[in-house]
Amino acid sequence: MNGVSIEQLFERFGPAYRWLVMFTGLIGAISVVLSATIVNVAVPSVMGAFGVEQGQVQWIATGFIATMVASQLMNAWVIGALGERVAFCGVLALFTLGAIVAASSTTLEILIAARILQGFTAGILMPLVMSVMIASFPDNKRGFVIGMYGMGVTMAPGFGPFFGGLAIDLFSWRHMFLMPLPLVGVSFLLGLFLMPHRKFSWEFPSFNWSGYALLIVALICIMSGIGNGQRWGWGSDTTLITFSLGIVSAVIFVISQLHVRNPLLDPTLFLNPQYTSAVVLAFVFGLGSFATNYAIPVFAQTIQGFTPTKAGLIIVPAGMLLLVLIPVAGRIADHIPNHIPIMCGCVLFALSMYFVSDADVNTSFWAIALLVLVSRGGHGIVNPNMGRAALSAIPQDKLNQGVGTYNFMRQMGGAFGVNIIVVIMETRTAFHSETLTATQTAGNPTSREFLGKVEGLLNEAGVAAAIREGGALDYLGKVIYAQASTLGFQDAFTVISILFVLVLIPAWIVGRAHKRVERAEAQEARKNAKAAKA
Repeated sequence: MNGVSIEQLFERFGPAYRWLVMFTGLIGAISVVLSATIVNVAVPSVMGAFGVEQGQVQWIATGFIATMVASQLMNAWVIGALGERVAFCGVLALFTLGAIVAASSTTLEILIAARILQGFTAGILMPLVMSVMIASFPDNKRGFVIGMYGMGVTMAPGFGPFFGGLAIDLFSWRHMFLMPLPLVGVSFLLGLFLMPHRKFSWEFPSFNWSGYALLIVALICIMSGIGNGQRWGWGSDTTLITFSLGIVSAVIFVISQLHVRNPLLDPTLFLNPQYTSAVVLAFVFGLGSFATNYAIPVFAQTIQGFTPTKAGLIIVPAGMLLLVLIPVAGRIADHIPNHIPIMCGCVLFALSMYFVSDADVNTSFWAIALLVLVSRGGHGIVNPNMGRAALSAIPQDKLNQGVGTYNFMRQMGGAFGVNIIVVIMETRTAFHSETLTATQTAGNPTSREFLGKVEGLLNEAGVAAAIREGGALDYLGKVIYAQASTLGFQDAFTVISILFVLVLIPAWIVGRAHKRVERAEAQEARKNAKAAKA
């Protein structure tokens, strides 16, 4: 099959081709990114369907995000081996297969495997779409193209929980996996005609497979250790071996990347304090964004009793704010020192999570939605400034490696965010449950009064005397667990708030680095002025 370049497609379809291929790519990217968060409102439903704990169910979100992160590093190789059209349509077909398997899964393991397949396709598709869009427009329009792409992939995660909740309320949790498929089908059909294509060759480009394998092992082991430590026991042999294998693989990976010609990630970039600080910020904001996108809909359903649709709607205003705010923040980033909006964004995120940590069953829908809006406002202010601070700190000849490493670390923060917040919630819920249970003694007048009232209500309802006491104790246990769960969520949001206070330190380092650059430029300008006078 002969290749078809972007220039040839432009001749065939005329100037409209740019907009057609942008529409095609964005529809595909939005479809797969939507699936990253669409499952967040399904956690209680999946727990009930398979009879498992939240720590196991969270892998349907974590598995998707982690695989998406890792597969982004394969994007260039896949395009080089298959060409844009085959790669684009191929990953959409695999995504559809994953959606069908997820919707018909009979075990949690099959569901997680399907989500991992979907995450793999998402990681390849997103940079592919961006590169095709950029190549289809002239250089003076690239800022506009990047902005359109950013708006699309930023908006989608905010609407994911809403569409997932809608599917659950109207049909079942299985149907939410099928929600993006109409868009996927449109994108697939358009891609057959509009995506550029290169002639297939059996000479595949080189790829650092050994380094990639080490990275995958490191991610799987470390994330498995974090996610399962509560059940395995943090000091158990299994946990320690899993963490050790992950850490050793990560160390060997870093060392190997120092000695290969085309590293997957360039460790020498981290010798620059400004770049390192910006990447730390990107990791933390990825962690905070994905963790709260996961935890807040679950909190709204399990603690406040919201329907899945209403729980998903909490995130929607924040997604719409990001849609408006990111282009504005991008303009601000060109005129204000980056560390100022970064620090403001960190404070906004920290404050919003601090107030969310006080939420309980009585907190209103709009109160939580407003606090989420504030946190995403902080994220929107930080995002372009964070990227600019990172990329302005590295030489031009390492720009591609810098962009790849920056995006990888930001997405990896998201994968760890879901993993970590679930561990905090489980651990603290268990702690509070034990603490509250220990106070329920025969000498506790409040407990006796509570049990007496419940037994009285059971008596009025005609419940037999023999089972009233047992029924009252069972209800007391449920009340204790509900309170412990609320406190567990509150502790998790408090940890996120503290984390965003701590990242003011790398934000300050970015500011120091900016001032050093300004001083150096001023000195250089004075030298040039003296030389001109001489």
